[in-house]
Amino acid sequence: MSTQTLASVTPSLLDRRNDFPILNQTVRGQRLVYLDNGATTQKPAVVIDAEKQFYEASNANIHRGVHWLSQHATDLYDASRVVVQQFLHAQRPEEIVFTSGTTDSINLVAATWGRKHIQAGDEILLTMLEHHSNIVPWQLLAEEKGATIKVVPILDNGDLDLDAYHRLLSERTKFVGIAHVSNALGTVNPIRAMIAAAHKVGATVLIDGAQAVAHETVDVQALDCDFYVFSGHKIFGPTGTGVLYGKYELLDAMPPWKGGGDMIYTVSFSGSTYAPVPQRFEAGTPNIAGVIVLAEALKYVQEVGLEAIAAHEQELLRYATQQLEALPGIQIIGKAAHKAAVISFMVDDIHPHDLGTILDMDGVAIRAGHHCAMPLMTELGIPGTARASFAFYNNYDDIDALIASLKKAQQLFGVSA
Repeated sequence: MSTQTLASVTPSLLDRRNDFPILNQTVRGQRLVYLDNGATTQKPAVVIDAEKQFYEASNANIHRGVHWLSQHATDLYDASRVVVQQFLHAQRPEEIVFTSGTTDSINLVAATWGRKHIQAGDEILLTMLEHHSNIVPWQLLAEEKGATIKVVPILDNGDLDLDAYHRLLSERTKFVGIAHVSNALGTVNPIRAMIAAAHKVGATVLIDGAQAVAHETVDVQALDCDFYVFSGHKIFGPTGTGVLYGKYELLDAMPPWKGGGDMIYTVSFSGSTYAPVPQRFEAGTPNIAGVIVLAEALKYVQEVGLEAIAAHEQELLRYATQQLEALPGIQIIGKAAHKAAVISFMVDDIHPHDLGTILDMDGVAIRAGHHCAMPLMTELGIPGTARASFAFYNNYDDIDALIASLKKAQQLFGVSA
């Protein structure tokens, strides 16, 4: 009955699991049940093959060689920027900067836009749902500049307190950093309205989209965000790749961050002039293969269809929530009105780390801990949670395996009802 329900929602996705070679293996003698997609997603064969193909047929340094292979690699790299532009619905390719990931992208904005614009007495507004990557760079900047960080609290269900958000916004607010989706609770924030409110007081807004881009369509022009960032490895692409989208006029006014080759126009010992955006922010030899392969991952996601992905994952979320709530001794942490396919939970009398270790013996991979959201965990009064996060290659069998393993863990600790 469960399979029939899932098939009726997204029949085209039931065979997509076969696109991912790693999911065909066993772990500790058990079928691999991978439910740690919030940390990193697995890679389809088309992405794996694309990296192999680049190194076999196209490997050369870019933007610097006159030979055919260098020009060919440059063409592939530049074409990848257009793929990302179209994926995010940005206005022009120059608004896309390649980085090593979300963390690198946020640090770039803090070190360039932030150092130029944040002054003593200014306020930086963050939310309780932020990943450490969207907290620590702003703490470093605030300490350097004498600015103040304000934090938007959450409601009991894990939603942001939007009334508090509007109260905290003022003419002193110069920057707002918001997670599109909470990696710890799965809360989907109403970023479009939050961006508009921030702009009314003249604030610049960065959206951390690391947990969003693989699950829903993102249109940066419709959102009107100033910056949007994400990591390749969370959207079926390679690690060590990331994207910073910025409005062109903002990027063009930002100074360089890292110095080196390919980010300059002229160099002399008396001074240097810098390349236009985005090259100004891509010093040195980049992860050429990674960028090209990231573009292939985005093409793959578009082929599968983000609308179909969202429907499939929401059905998985519904089913998993139903099954967990039926178990005694389970507390789901975060019940926001609008959630992505992430469930954080606690099991009575079992520490999340112990739980993760026990589930691993059954081949079930979850995340356990504070999820790089220590301020949130402190606010909730808990050391951490167990977290199951889904991708479109997951199915009801994966959730059933999770539930069966949780029951075994409870029996092992003697806490079953």
